[in-house]
Amino acid sequence: MSVSRSIGELPANHHNGYRRETSTHANGRLRIAQLAPLYESVPPKMYGGTERVVAYLTEELLRRGHDVTLYASGDSTLEAPLRAGWPVSLRNAGLSHRGPDLHLMMLSEVYGQADRFDVIHSHLDYWNFAIARTVDTPTVATLHGRMDLAEVMPVWRAFPDMPVVSISDSQRAPLPELNWLGTVYHGMPRDLLSFHPGPGKYLAFLGRISPEKRADLAIEVARRAGIPLKIAAKVDVVDRAYFEAKIQPLLSPPDFEYIGEINDREKDEFLGQAYALMFPIDWPEPFGLAMIEAMACGTPVVARPCGSVPEVIRPGVSGFIAASVEDMVAAVRRVENLSRENCRRDFESRFTVEKMADGYERLYRQLLNDERRPLGKALLAAV
Repeated sequence: MSVSRSIGELPANHHNGYRRETSTHANGRLRIAQLAPLYESVPPKMYGGTERVVAYLTEELLRRGHDVTLYASGDSTLEAPLRAGWPVSLRNAGLSHRGPDLHLMMLSEVYGQADRFDVIHSHLDYWNFAIARTVDTPTVATLHGRMDLAEVMPVWRAFPDMPVVSISDSQRAPLPELNWLGTVYHGMPRDLLSFHPGPGKYLAFLGRISPEKRADLAIEVARRAGIPLKIAAKVDVVDRAYFEAKIQPLLSPPDFEYIGEINDREKDEFLGQAYALMFPIDWPEPFGLAMIEAMACGTPVVARPCGSVPEVIRPGVSGFIAASVEDMVAAVRRVENLSRENCRRDFESRFTVEKMADGYERLYRQLLNDERRPLGKALLAAV
């Protein structure tokens, strides 16, 4: 990993944090700041969707010759120039509840040295929108969360000119009026998870235990289908009571088993040995990285038609989409008719890190070449 400098340590010859550097984007090489959440390391040791995507993207952009600086927690292990926004990931430090406060120092440094970059790419929702208006370097923000929460919609609408990127078309539906540059689906390295020819021994549930993820439905479907279920998922503090009251009583190892969080090495075997991944969500999931992780292993997905699911899963190719428990049970019984090779091919054609990086390179250049784009100070004056 490249040497990390903690936030607040500035070189002696700095100007706004660093000396001003000459842009190189005219000859193809971009200077990019990638802003990751501080909750998990980059890449995360266990659970962590956004931080995992930031790791894949940063690594591919560096491979393509771009000058990328990663702003992330100090325990990040990605081979990239790192500026540590906090010494360790907030979840590991027990500081997740202080997230909005502890990101401020990192944002202050990034925008204090904004002239070092051609593009600032944020993965922090709207937290940096106000300060982004004070500099001329453009910020593009990938939005990783749901957009339908009424209490925060006024915040999104307060920044109608901020360039934003969706991770699925369905994510945009609650706020179509935002300045959407485009949709870029998540992608991952094609050799990260290996193809398993199957046929698989159990149903798998991967990710996080929470009411909207509906692990209870996965258990019910597995029970009715007569197939064992293994649950590999984290339980956040806020969801501990839900897990103990609603999920734990439904478990009966080894048929219905909770195995806890797993890392990438364990994920390869967990997904690869599965008959199908159960994705019975009950919320507008913006993407769902677990779906393409399963596809990379050749493991079909049985999912409910919420959020991005119809954009990711191709029925009859990479899995089936079904709304009710009865229909999900029927879908599970049809999984044996699917080709695991075709499932893997669908991943390779649509959801690799190369595809994702192509999308972001295109949007970076679109943003930089947009002569109508107001510079930060002019935009601030117009507000």
